[in-house]
Formats: sequence, C-alpha cells, structure tokens
Amino acid sequence: MRGVVLGGTGSGVGKTVATLAVLRALERAGYDPQPAKAGPDFIDPSHHRAVAEKPSRTLDPWLEGADGVRRNYYRGEGDFCVVEGMMGLYDGSVASTADVAETLDLPVVLVVDAGAGMESVAATALGFREYADAAGHDVDVVGVLAQQAHGGRHEQGIREALPDTLDFFGRIPPSPDLEIPDRHLGLHMGAETALDTEALDAAAEHVDVEGLVEAGRTPPRPEFPEPGPATRKRVAVASDVAFCFEYPATRERLRERAEVVTFSPVAGDDLPDCDGVYLPGGYPELHGEALATSPALATLGERAADGLPVLGECGGLMALTESLTTTDGETHEMAGVLPADVTMQDRYQALDHVELVARDDTLSADAGEALRGHEFHYSSADVATDARFAFDVERGTGIDGDHDGITEYRTLGTYAHVHAESGAFDTFLDRL
Repeated sequence: MRGVVLGGTGSGVGKTVATLAVLRALERAGYDPQPAKAGPDFIDPSHHRAVAEKPSRTLDPWLEGADGVRRNYYRGEGDFCVVEGMMGLYDGSVASTADVAETLDLPVVLVVDAGAGMESVAATALGFREYADAAGHDVDVVGVLAQQAHGGRHEQGIREALPDTLDFFGRIPPSPDLEIPDRHLGLHMGAETALDTEALDAAAEHVDVEGLVEAGRTPPRPEFPEPGPATRKRVAVASDVAFCFEYPATRERLRERAEVVTFSPVAGDDLPDCDGVYLPGGYPELHGEALATSPALATLGERAADGLPVLGECGGLMALTESLTTTDGETHEMAGVLPADVTMQDRYQALDHVELVARDDTLSADAGEALRGHEFHYSSADVATDARFAFDVERGTGIDGDHDGITEYRTLGTYAHVHAESGAFDTFLDRL
C-alpha cells in the first residue's frame, strides 16, 4: 500500500481538515484510502474514520517501535494511505512526524497555512525541506498542500514561487464550514461533529489526487509474529461516548486471542458475563451522572471485589475510583474499586509520552518490565495512603509524579494509555 505523510508547519495549521479533504478526494477519484495518524492521538483518527469509514492506524515509534509502526501500517486496508502528522513536522520530545515518515520511508507533503502568504509559503516549505539534512533526518519533503488558500492570483502566486524541488498538491479554501469545535482534550470526536459534506466535497475538488498518488511510496514490509494462543476467554470492552479512546490495534489484539463483547455504561447496559474487562479512556467527566446510576459500574464493583480482572486506562481509571468531581463542583459516585477520588482541573495535569516500570507482577506487566505509553488528562487523583501502586514512573507524570497504576484485587487503573505492540494486552489475556 503506497502512502504519503501530511506534515504540518506547526499545531493548528489545519492538518486534520486537510487530511479529511484528501481522503474524500481519493475516494471520489475511485481509490480506497486508508487513514493513519502519527502520534498517540485518539481524536483526529475518529474524524478520519467518519470520512473513510474504516479505523485509522496509530503510528507512534515510542509506543510501538519501528517494526510495530510498520506492522500497524500494513494492518490497514485499501490502496493508498494518508498519514496525518502531529504538531509540526519535526516537533516531539521522543517521537515526531518526521520519525514516522523516516520509519516508513514515506514522502512528506507539507500543510502550510497560506492565508496571508504566497512567496512566504514557498520559503517556509523550502526551509522545512532543507532542515531535514541539517538535522540528520532522512525525510523527503516533496511539496505543499496550501491551507486557507484562495484560487486565482493567490493559488498562482504560490505555484510560481515554489522551486522545482517542491510540487503543489492543491489547496484547502477558507470556509467556516470546515471548522471543528474543540474542548479540553482537543477537537470534538468525529461521531459528534462531522464536517459539512458539501464543504468537504468542495475542498476535495482542489486536491491534486493523481499527483499525490504518484508521489506516494510503499514502506518496507515487516515480519508478523504469530499471535499468542487463543484463551477461550470472554473480554468485555466498554464502548460509548464516555469510553471512546481505544486504539484499533487493541481491539484487534483482543479479538485474535479471545471473544470480545462490548457494552455501554452510559446507555444503561449492565456488565456482560465475562472473564475480564477493559475500560478505555474517554470522557467520563462529561457523563458523570449517567455513570453514577449505571448498573454496569455497580456490577463491576461487585465482580472486581470477587477477583474479576479489570484493566482501566485514564477515563477507565477514573470510573474505577470512589468518586469523580467535575469542574462545576458536582461529585458523582463511581465504581468504588480503587481507593482514590478524582477531580477535574481547569488545565491539563499531564501531557507526554511515558515509560513505566512494573514494581511487581501486575495485570499488564511482569515485575521489572518496562511499558511505554502516553498520558493526557485534566484530572488529578487523591489516593488513599494505603493504596498500592503498580508502576514506578521513569518518564512522565503518572498519578503522583513518581508512580502510576493503582491496583486492588485483580484490578489495575493507570493514567497511561498503552498500545497493543507494548505487549500489555497479551499479558492481560494471559492472566485472565
């Protein structure tokens, strides 16, 4: 599967909208596009899925390693992959869009905000191309996709200013209908706020599809190890508006080795009959009242106390605690499994790639094993003095700066999100 990376000059230049327009343009031209996202984000991929109608692949060298990134790329479907970058092309403390492009040997099309420039767009793009060599990156910036660019003289000025080493792959015209609202963790999810179809179609008309396809390359294909043995176990996965931060590879790994059944605590579902539970992250703070009255959380508390293995990440951790207090001061009872109370704050409490080392054997790792993941949360946790922590934090913030993962019975809740390539979910399945 050939592909390109849409890298940005920085955060907020319109990479997501540009990616959606390219996906729509490819589809209208008869291609079967596969979306992907550089970095650990859950939200942008939800918009990809809304347009491409297939899961977006998460590509993060820190979370997955180089071979894991290549495997995850090749687990996609379709005939052309569009990888949306994160932040600016070269930005990232341990993993960047440039790292992803280099790992996959894919060309980079630079998304530039052209709203107030013509020649400067070319100068910016040329600077990003030349910087790769100066910084020791094996990255090939092949051209520009101009955001906020009008037609006529504006487009022509950009085209004429570009040197021969850079191609013009189209423009995204300015439109209020191509704006996605945001909140504390980023953009609204794709299922909540879909872009106007007509506006997206109009933007797609200005994308040079054949130029992009011709520029695309095919990454080196990695080896795929055999999955672990089937467990004959049943895993219940919470899946709704409160628990919506889940990498596609996680569900795939669980399904490779176990039966997976989903349930919606917000909709009033009870916990299904199962041998283990996975609670992904999401927005429990926006649905505190529904969760407080959910039969699933009440049953979860009872079954966890009886030894049912339960793994919760970030929002899942929050739902497993004693209580959740919103920024409005409302307090809602949660499942009551983990000895902590969480409170939402006005600004983020952690945002980084993390590395954790297991203090003892736990639900997702062996003693001494290191797990890499990602954290992004606005809540803080007031943890009981006798609580048991599962991990020491080598990198990141965790729960108290030094530790992450509260464990009680056979339940584990972490602020860190991990990818299936980390091995954490295989360990979880082995311990059901």
